[in-house]
Amino acid sequence: MVLLVLLVSLVQLLLSWPCAGQFPRPCANTESLRTKQCCPAWEGDGSACGATSGRGFCEDVTVSEEPNGPQFPHSGIDDRERWPLAFYNRTCRCAGNYGGFDCGECRFGYFGTTCAEQRQYVRRNIVSLTAAEQRRFISYLNLAKTAVAADYVIATGTRAEMGENGENPMFLDVSVYDLFVWMHYYVSRDALLGGPGNVWQDIDFAHESAAFLPWHRVFLMNWEHEIRKITGDFNFTIPYWDWRDETECTVCTDNLLGGRNPQNPNLISPASVFSSWKVICTMPDEYNSRAMLCPGTGEGPLLRNPGNQNRNRTGHLPTSAEVDWIVGIETYETGAMDRQANMSFRNALEGFASPETGMAVTGQSTMHNALHVYMNGTMSSVQGSANDPIFLLHHAFIDSIFEQWLRKHTPPRSHYPTSDAPIGHNDGHYMVPFLPLFRNGDYFQGNRALGYEYSYLLDPGTRFVQEFLTPYLQEAQLLWQWLLGAGLIGATLAGVVMTAAYLLVRRRSRDRKRKSTLSFGERQPLLQSSSEEGSGTSYQTTL
Repeated sequence: MVLLVLLVSLVQLLLSWPCAGQFPRPCANTESLRTKQCCPAWEGDGSACGATSGRGFCEDVTVSEEPNGPQFPHSGIDDRERWPLAFYNRTCRCAGNYGGFDCGECRFGYFGTTCAEQRQYVRRNIVSLTAAEQRRFISYLNLAKTAVAADYVIATGTRAEMGENGENPMFLDVSVYDLFVWMHYYVSRDALLGGPGNVWQDIDFAHESAAFLPWHRVFLMNWEHEIRKITGDFNFTIPYWDWRDETECTVCTDNLLGGRNPQNPNLISPASVFSSWKVICTMPDEYNSRAMLCPGTGEGPLLRNPGNQNRNRTGHLPTSAEVDWIVGIETYETGAMDRQANMSFRNALEGFASPETGMAVTGQSTMHNALHVYMNGTMSSVQGSANDPIFLLHHAFIDSIFEQWLRKHTPPRSHYPTSDAPIGHNDGHYMVPFLPLFRNGDYFQGNRALGYEYSYLLDPGTRFVQEFLTPYLQEAQLLWQWLLGAGLIGATLAGVVMTAAYLLVRRRSRDRKRKSTLSFGERQPLLQSSSEEGSGTSYQTTL
């Protein structure tokens, strides 16, 4: 019975894995590009978007027509404009709590065969993890770097390069880790205006405006779910690094995210698994000069030299006082809603404004940006920064500060800009390059409704359970199969021993009785049913 319950739970969790990425594998082909339709059949019933089971329907994509800001003066030249219409104008629209590109999964915060059950995950400080949990986290990162993404591929060419009817599809298999690296590159790359070196740099669909925080929130949640998929660890969450008041990179050790190479301070120590990693999408100048997209292939080792950054740009890591001050800023977005915004919580947290005055500054990188500059390597380039696993820990903590602000000010959705933000950042815009589709404004809300929490934002009692008891409970859960097997083996051995002992005692008793019969001529009962006691008769066998 216990095994049956566990099996049912496993099936429910398998069905609850949401995933999102660049291009769903079933839609990365000539036919889907020609018809501009991405409505894969759900394997549960064989119908497009699981329509037969009421999970979703294939519908026309309706994009926001609200005006953008003036930062990008072009139109119709970039595949990311009015996402995802350059590639698909019909996709799955999922009903209720269903999700996924084929509506075969659940939306964030829900799981189960009908997506009706809720579950809350807790992200914890990486230094509070047990040594075993830290090792497991590193092993998961390494697995993600080597395991090919099962459901998604990346595009290595523009839509125009793939042909009018999609006769030249340009897609590539990559690892789960590199899938998300490529997405971060793609959303922030320069716009190709035509011809070598002809680009527009003042464009970014996930940075320097309102969508910075919601976009990275969705990015992290999808990253977590992909790890759960390839590892089977349904309790996995991305840990965060609380860097407030730090004077050095305390996670840059060989036991965690890699120490410094003693032979070359720009490289990772050979004692760390990350020293063998190859980065992708870190050569934007070369791509621009050749009017091409990142090819998704290895480009060299991971670079990092923490603390040797340009101190005129970033003098120190953010402090607790600076974080507290910007959380007190009441307005989410102001002015032109870009990196020149004053007294904008988003701009101050992103790091384009002073964490002491809230006024935009030039030539300096504060808060979120400060961490990227401080790492002084792969992390300091926007397009390639997600190659460094520190990126995940850093953005998990940035997301927690966003959560603090949301809880302190409880802003209505109307406080998120509906129009005139830089391209891709309005409330109704779909996040580039996610499929299934996510709207920016839908994630301008607290994380509890999305199914996760931060340990240091919990009340003291709950935090104790999460920080100290949960790790051991999770260890026990991971070992349940071993424990169950050991218990069955132990019970079997105990039964064998007891049976042998019983037979031995019975044999000795029989020998004694045989001796007694031979000596006195008496007949002894060898089997007597307790149900017959007191009846006056019993079953007897003579020797």
